[in-house]
Amino acid sequence: MAEDFAKAVEDGLKLAKRIYLGKDRVVAPPRPPPPMERAPHWYLPSAPMVYAVIIDPRIVDNPDLPSYQPHVHGRCDPPALIPLQMNGVELNVDCYADTAFIQLSGSWRVHCVMGSRSCDCRIALPLGNKGSLLGVEVDLPTRSYSTELIGIEDSKFIENAAQPEDGGFLTPHIFTLTIPQIDGGTNISIKLRWSQKLSYKDGQFSLIVPFSFPEYVTPAIKKISKREKIELNVNSGIATGILCKGTSHPLKEVRRNAGKAGFLYEADVLAWSDTDFSFSYNVSTDDIFGGVLLQSPSLYDSDQRDMFCIYLFPGSQRKRKVFRKEVIFVVDISDSMQGMPLVSTKNAIAAALSMLSPEDSFNIIAFSSETFLFSTSMELASTEAIDRATEWISTKHSVGGGTNMFIPLEKATEMLSNTRGSIPMIFLVTDGAVEDERNICDWMKKRLSNKGSLCPRIHTFGIGSFCNHYFLRMLSTIGRGKYDAARDIDSIEDQMQKLFSRGLSTVLANITVDLFDNHEQIEVLSSYIPDLSLESPLTISGRYQGSFPDTLKAKGILGDLSSYITELKVERAKDVPLDRVLARQQIDLLTAQAWLSENKQLEEKVAKLSIQTGNISEYTRMILLEKNKTEQATETSGVKDLTN
Repeated sequence: MAEDFAKAVEDGLKLAKRIYLGKDRVVAPPRPPPPMERAPHWYLPSAPMVYAVIIDPRIVDNPDLPSYQPHVHGRCDPPALIPLQMNGVELNVDCYADTAFIQLSGSWRVHCVMGSRSCDCRIALPLGNKGSLLGVEVDLPTRSYSTELIGIEDSKFIENAAQPEDGGFLTPHIFTLTIPQIDGGTNISIKLRWSQKLSYKDGQFSLIVPFSFPEYVTPAIKKISKREKIELNVNSGIATGILCKGTSHPLKEVRRNAGKAGFLYEADVLAWSDTDFSFSYNVSTDDIFGGVLLQSPSLYDSDQRDMFCIYLFPGSQRKRKVFRKEVIFVVDISDSMQGMPLVSTKNAIAAALSMLSPEDSFNIIAFSSETFLFSTSMELASTEAIDRATEWISTKHSVGGGTNMFIPLEKATEMLSNTRGSIPMIFLVTDGAVEDERNICDWMKKRLSNKGSLCPRIHTFGIGSFCNHYFLRMLSTIGRGKYDAARDIDSIEDQMQKLFSRGLSTVLANITVDLFDNHEQIEVLSSYIPDLSLESPLTISGRYQGSFPDTLKAKGILGDLSSYITELKVERAKDVPLDRVLARQQIDLLTAQAWLSENKQLEEKVAKLSIQTGNISEYTRMILLEKNKTEQATETSGVKDLTN
């Protein structure tokens, strides 16, 4: 689908050469790169874009300045996509702890279709790191459109179901939506809302927002003013101070309070931004620190208990010792892993092995319908052993047959059953699903509950869309580990290396909070508290009734195996919408729990949370509402189900 989309844009740019824009133009016509330099996804959007969907090439012309057009025969099959020119753009970013809420407001013009004709227009939104779509609003002179989430049961009553090309995810990170029949020369105002996760490392948060516009969306006429605006607000939540470390655009600080800051960039430009918007800031201290935020529910919340959120940050940790590790990589080499998935996995494992210290130990287990061991016992991470392991894994190729996941996991947990003075870890990598996944989770629960203070941590990584991501998330939760996924081939190696790096940089394990002990009025989202890593803060959330103490104590085990206790100050969330910040994490985890337990009540809980916070879930569907401005403003004239 992505290749077809890119080819349609390439065809559209060729077709756009028919448009006469007059002599008073400030940019040259778009020039595609030479074929040898063109990447397969060259024409995929790197910023929010709008395209005219052209079926009949005869309608392509300047709506203001019609020109003689040579007659063309036939139709565009599949339709060509001409990128629309953008007249203005405003980016609003609100950062709370590790989550950013983003709204992009823009104005586009159907500059490429005769004024007497009309065409569909397709919106494309590339989402950033772990992005989650929250909503789309489209305003036209005579009508408007907006997206809305409804329950699956409600979606059955919608007669006007969308076709696949009307809306949905073109790739795991690019959402598209088609608005029907817009007249040539029309100005389209669009608001796009989504959330992203900030990356974190060594006390520094970093955000990258897709904001790189190709030159051909810049209006060609000089007299059209082009205003670009970026507004950024940062609220660290619990940190007392923040320090800006870098930005891609010339932001000016406009306000600052304890733990909060506001920045603004506004300018008339000759061409739109050709650089993604990036921003990074520090909340670092030399030691582990944290706090607790409380928030009362809104009137529309289906759960009227108060919310709490516990944050733990690792600090810079320059002097703190990480755990000695015993690591086993459990790798799927079944037929479906053939090609880039397996190559990327091998490269990521080789990089992870180089991160181990000489006192660490490791092993590799490859599996399909059979199981293959690098070594019959754990190996110290010497240079010679790592070289042998790298050579061994490089010779492994995909093996036909089924996927038997239980046996390699059983072997791995058995090998790590007698660890002393180190933290045992299993990294599971797979692109497939197996029939006994719930049994594996139940077995792992029992197995880990019988272990000592440092039972094996299980980190899971899913490749593509065919593996059961709910199972992998649930298995990592049970194993107090991390979960990540790459749903497209290009991101496998990078995402997998990040998961390995987070798991291998554990600094605080076996975390407990004194409040959770025998407190019937406290409900924690998950009873399994993961470890704290140098490369990701820890969030623990839930609901409570009654009073909440003024301080809490969090306890754990440090890398030198000594005990650690830190006091967490409790305060009311100030200007931090906890329900929105925690929504994506809660929906994902509750969905995994609903899958494991096959609990309908949990599914309904996820659906309510999804609709309430605007986050898409397994149990809701996105619809497109159309309102006719010539009728009463509250009257809905069209509803379309965008579910593919």
